[in-house]
Amino acid sequence: MKTVRVTIFHQQYTLTAPDDSSEIEQLAQEVDELMVSIAQRAGNVDGSRVAVLACLHLADRLRTIERELQELRTRVGEKSKQFSLLLDKAIE
Repeated sequence: MKTVRVTIFHQQYTLTAPDDSSEIEQLAQEVDELMVSIAQRAGNVDGSRVAVLACLHLADRLRTIERELQELRTRVGEKSKQFSLLLDKAIE
């Protein structure tokens, strides 16, 4: 583990990261870009409000991805059953 410094919405944070800190740095950059974008669109709002809006945005993205993943799992399960039935028929 090593220490990495990142800047998110004009604030510096010191985080502990695995030896390859590039993932943490990239995530911090994405969060920073999101918060700056929200602040620009929202106008004169404080950092806490921007952070809450960013969290809501990320929660919405997460929920959408979770739904898509569940739909894919369902489709894969259905296709697996279909292929299994076809294989059973081919073996007979």
